[in-house]
Amino acid sequence: MRRTLLALLLMALPMAACAVSLVVLEARGGGLSSGQAIPSDKPITLKEGERVTVIGPDGKSVTLRGPFNGPPMPGSGAAADPKLALAALVATRDARTSSVGVIRAGTDAAKLPEPWLIDMSRPGPRCLLEGERPVWWRPEAAAEQNFTVYPVDRSWRADFLWKAGEDRQPVPPLSRFEGQNNFVISVDKQEHAISITTVPKGIENDFVLTSWMLQKGCVQQADALIRKLGGTPAAP
Repeated sequence: MRRTLLALLLMALPMAACAVSLVVLEARGGGLSSGQAIPSDKPITLKEGERVTVIGPDGKSVTLRGPFNGPPMPGSGAAADPKLALAALVATRDARTSSVGVIRAGTDAAKLPEPWLIDMSRPGPRCLLEGERPVWWRPEAAAEQNFTVYPVDRSWRADFLWKAGEDRQPVPPLSRFEGQNNFVISVDKQEHAISITTVPKGIENDFVLTSWMLQKGCVQQADALIRKLGGTPAAP
């Protein structure tokens, strides 16, 4: 009996060792929430109409739809090869930007010097770390330039000035910016909309962050992270 029990325990050890931590990207039901970390081998239950998307440590994501009962990513515990993981992210990025319906403004954008800057020179989605103040960025900084920021309902306006040589500007700690995620930017008599998605703090894996950005459409910022990881995104 003891030998049988020992054998069962030894058989279970590799399975336990294979478990990795997944990050919940989006959840609708299942008792899960965005940004939550869950083990890859722990079963989750989704009812009809419920859905969850999780990202593994190599940046791979999977969407599960109810009815579902089982581990979200079984057998995903093998150590990820950074080169393969990076290549997969680049392929995902290129596939998303070449698909029908992708907003060209996100793929034609200038290269960001840092992943978390908010390019205010073109429309599209942006990603921002939870609790951080947005920092506006412009690709051309030679000349002085005015720009104005509105909420989508235009209930207020904020006027700013780029000084010559200035390429970034932190959003001031004004109460009217708090809780706002959608803005209209007016530059040189042209307007475009920017939407900001909050990325939960505590995600330190750059593969996960890159995958998160791609899923949310923050391609320009994902490209900056891919370059940080040593990859080269293909030209759109």
